[in-house]
Amino acid sequence: MKDYNTSDIRNIALLGHGSSGKTSLGEAMLFGAGATTRLGRVEEKNTVSDFDDEEQARGFSVNAAVLPMEWQGRKVNVLDTPGYTDFVGEVKSAIGVTDGAVVVICAASGVEVGAELHWSFLDESSKARMVFVNKMDRDNASFDRTLESLRTKFEVTFVPVTLPIGSQASFAGVVDLVSMRAYMGDKGTEADIPAEMRPAAEAARTTMMEYAAEVDDELMMRYLDGEELSNEEIRQALKTGIGRGDLVPVFAGSATKTIGVRQLLDGISSYLPAPQPRMVKQVADDTEVELAPDPNGPLVVQAFKTLADAFVGKLTYFRVYSGTFGSDSRVQNVNKGQEERVGQLFHVRGKDQEPTTAVKAGDIGVVTKLTSTGTNDTLCDRGAAYIVPAVSYPHPLYSVAVFPSSKADLDKLGSSLQRLVEEDPTLVVERNIDTGETILSGMGESHIQIATRRMAQKFGVSVDTALPKIAYLETITKTSSAQGRHKKQTGGRGQFGDVYCRFEPLERGGGFEFASEIFGGSVPRNYVPAVEKGMQEALVSGILAGYPVVDIRCVLYDGSFHPVDSSELAFKLAAQLSFRNALPDAGPVLLEPIYKISVTIPEEFMGDILGDLNTRRAQVQGMEQSRGNGIVTAIVPLAEIQRYATDLRSMTQGRGIYEMEFVRYDIVPAHLIEQIKADAAARAEREKERG
Repeated sequence: MKDYNTSDIRNIALLGHGSSGKTSLGEAMLFGAGATTRLGRVEEKNTVSDFDDEEQARGFSVNAAVLPMEWQGRKVNVLDTPGYTDFVGEVKSAIGVTDGAVVVICAASGVEVGAELHWSFLDESSKARMVFVNKMDRDNASFDRTLESLRTKFEVTFVPVTLPIGSQASFAGVVDLVSMRAYMGDKGTEADIPAEMRPAAEAARTTMMEYAAEVDDELMMRYLDGEELSNEEIRQALKTGIGRGDLVPVFAGSATKTIGVRQLLDGISSYLPAPQPRMVKQVADDTEVELAPDPNGPLVVQAFKTLADAFVGKLTYFRVYSGTFGSDSRVQNVNKGQEERVGQLFHVRGKDQEPTTAVKAGDIGVVTKLTSTGTNDTLCDRGAAYIVPAVSYPHPLYSVAVFPSSKADLDKLGSSLQRLVEEDPTLVVERNIDTGETILSGMGESHIQIATRRMAQKFGVSVDTALPKIAYLETITKTSSAQGRHKKQTGGRGQFGDVYCRFEPLERGGGFEFASEIFGGSVPRNYVPAVEKGMQEALVSGILAGYPVVDIRCVLYDGSFHPVDSSELAFKLAAQLSFRNALPDAGPVLLEPIYKISVTIPEEFMGDILGDLNTRRAQVQGMEQSRGNGIVTAIVPLAEIQRYATDLRSMTQGRGIYEMEFVRYDIVPAHLIEQIKADAAARAEREKERG
């Protein structure tokens, strides 16, 4: 591939709901641009972008793949992203390093939740975008209905730039409304517009010209005076409007039949922006500056994706925002404060790598075997440090506890999990101090399954997974007092400690408080800290189900001692006896974590979702309709939604999404306590067997 100026590079993300045809479209674009000699198909497992074993086995994308191609004297870097919400981190990364996007919509299904989610990501970053209405050859496909669906869902002006000729089985080509020519069949043979379509095409072109003229006052005056705008003026006006976010062009076609794909490539080349300036932080004075994509500027490179490859080691995908990144060089990792030795740089297409001596500002490439650089890190020349803002990833929704399958796996478990997180920032690994489990969290069950399978394949570490323990807590609801007396006489010196303690409930979140009301020396002052320490140790395991006790105040108000046999140990044990004796009369209760959940689903699923939430002990806080979707907000115990990512997908045919955040701890209903105690005992037995 030849060297391109920064102004002739286009970086775009292919976005859309799962199964809308993004991978097929990427394949058709490569084929149409002459980058490949045959058209790969998802069902035949031979597409350029779905090269991972998991992708081929499952039949959908898991990773964002880079697909560079040449069109009209420009280099187009297409990032094909996964459509399933489990892999939304790949989407966020792709949007972060591109300057525009093509949102793919199925002509039969219309706008689905995944496309809306991706659209919201584009809104967050104010990226230019186009829409490709795909699968016009499918049964039930309708361009007009899909266009209406777009206008219902999104508050923006949609402007058709191509129209389909026929639909479903009769879909035969597209009309380009700028050139007013028809392009027929998979070869895109240029022809006259069919007579029966001429009135619709002329009306659509008039509408397109009106929107184009609105972008520029001078064009508007000429248009109102009845002057015809030239094709080049229309293209330039559309480009300006798209860049400002005033309008979104809509293209029609079929990726699998390669109809309308060349017109889409024309649109990407003509309408979507070249690499744009980027706001970065200047490390020297901690100020934000706008960095132009100048190949002769200071070197600023951001890593946006890392992969572990069995043959070449660690692959780091990067975008150059400024300067020229050269092979066999040294750079500074600004985030880690370490120098990186850079070997050979590559341009990449799917899994294929093409060596290059340098990658210019605005372009995307890959480098192998960087030691400290991870996703979101910035690389610069020494002495000219900038930091590119990190991509913000969504919070995980689905968690499992992971256990090494064998003792041989135990030693490598921690480092392997860390390498997994380096590859995929939407995975989070943490040690739950309350339950003692290692928790792996991600966006859904498939996400976690693929992550653990990768860990076995790439790093040779096998793990077993289970639903995490719920971090229940225990507390009291009323005041209670009890004596704790530890007396033990052996052949030599005995042990004696005697305390009277009062236990009072605190407000939620109050933790533990200790106070002494001892006057007159019934318990010597030097033993009071031992009493407090004994209480703190006792709080680790409550009397209901053995969970930690919180939100409690202990007051030592009386006691006695022996001048010879008393000791710190004796008073510590006495304190624990007082704790055990008092709690049964203090109204002990279990506390469970409560989360706020916000579920977005198509309106037709509202009844099912509300009914399901009611079975999960949820308190529905609100319901609203927004552009054909229902949004349900509820407060629900964590114990009821540990598998909600999977359940919601099942209930809504994969069209529902949700977010959750911790709110508080609340009292567990009494009728559930026995089951929780039984589950805790069974889990303890399994852990004992596991060793």
